[in-house]
Amino acid sequence: MSQTQHPVPPAQRAGRLKLLLIMAIFAAPIVAAGLLTVGGYQPSGKGNGLPINPQRNFAQEAVRVQLPDGKDWAWRADEPKLTLVALPAADCAAACVETLNKIAAARVTLNRNAPRLRLLLLSAAPAVGKVEQGVWQPDTNADFRWQLGSDADGKLAPWRATMPGGVAALLVESNGTALAHYPEGFDPTGLRKDLQKVIR
Repeated sequence: MSQTQHPVPPAQRAGRLKLLLIMAIFAAPIVAAGLLTVGGYQPSGKGNGLPINPQRNFAQEAVRVQLPDGKDWAWRADEPKLTLVALPAADCAAACVETLNKIAAARVTLNRNAPRLRLLLLSAAPAVGKVEQGVWQPDTNADFRWQLGSDADGKLAPWRATMPGGVAALLVESNGTALAHYPEGFDPTGLRKDLQKVIR
């Protein structure tokens, strides 16, 4: 005895099609993201940091930064703090100072999280006019202050700016891992956006 197959009513068929369409809409971004990841796509945007490949850890590699008092910079702070390392060209003139001031101002926009970012300038203090908030003096506004240091063994030289007035930067995690490189000519606004994403 054969079973009689009843035709699917049009309303039920339409309901199934709607369900499949909804499932496809939700699945499409997941499939697209998977394909982009497998294809090695890395999003990029003007002004944002470049990933450092291969990954480097300055604490493990004993990258030595000497401070004016003769002590070495501690990549690992007493409490979790990221370090933004500025690497200006040899002659840090007015354009260089302007960029450094913008970087320091980006730190201020972190508000209550600003103390979680340390500013390290691997250069002598620029001898250019009046710098905002007296950033090189130890007794002024800490939100704008840069700690001066020198690249004792030249291990950070590959990331240093080379054009007159240029500034490059490195963002370093609290355990000493270098997260991103900002080559000279980078947009400080992009850096500020990155800082706000990383430091919360």
